[in-house]
Amino acid sequence: MPSFICTACGTQYPESDTAPAQCRICEEERQYVPPRGQTWTTLAALSQSHMNAFREYDASVIGIGAGFAIGQRALLVRTGGGNILWDCVATLDAATVTLINSLGGLRAIAISHPHFYTTMNEWARAFDCPIHLNAADKDWIVNPSSAVKLWHGDTFKLWDGVTLIRCGGHFGGGTVMHWAQGAGGRGILFTGDILAVTTDRKWVSFMRSYPNFIPLSARTVERIGRAMAPFAFDVLYGHYFDRVIAKDAKAVLEKSVARYVAAVNGTRGYE
Repeated sequence: MPSFICTACGTQYPESDTAPAQCRICEEERQYVPPRGQTWTTLAALSQSHMNAFREYDASVIGIGAGFAIGQRALLVRTGGGNILWDCVATLDAATVTLINSLGGLRAIAISHPHFYTTMNEWARAFDCPIHLNAADKDWIVNPSSAVKLWHGDTFKLWDGVTLIRCGGHFGGGTVMHWAQGAGGRGILFTGDILAVTTDRKWVSFMRSYPNFIPLSARTVERIGRAMAPFAFDVLYGHYFDRVIAKDAKAVLEKSVARYVAAVNGTRGYE
């Protein structure tokens, strides 16, 4: 039986004879059903219509994506303790498997939030590795598997120098990943759109829903700032191929929190 994939958000559902009547992810206020209505595909069909592109940011960070559904790209992060797939994309083809295996395979998958769970079980099966998700978002796992390992609390150490951090915000379990040794020891933060890099790449911003324009409260964004305060990083990778802050990323986050809070509190001077 096929495992149907939502064409709007990329979420893969359990095997079934017929496509689901609705996508739980798209029906919720943070996502949307397109004007054409709910449509479905499969991984086999996607392999005929989409292929992954790759971008090597440096030898340790490689972007992977095909512009499907939400359009995010995943990142292959090559740390001293092993390779991590940060976030996930629905498209998984033979070329992608061959490339990643040639670079050492995957030790783990970690995902920022439910919009990017997509075909995570297919990836875990292909590379025989666990998927680390924050337990606060467990109710959004629509396709459970034994590969999923839930972590609790505010931080989770994958291995030396690699830490998952619960920021919340966009989702209750919204997660970012800190790699202390990344960027030649200057530190890298991988954020998905929990901390969304803006189009000008000079700021990050924060939303409950990006397509439906639902902001977060000042209190929530201040909490995100506090969660990140103990971690040093100079580079920040967002969720699209071009959304990278290449230097001074910690200062960018700090000024972005201050700007956001002032704007929603009405103290920034906007008319």
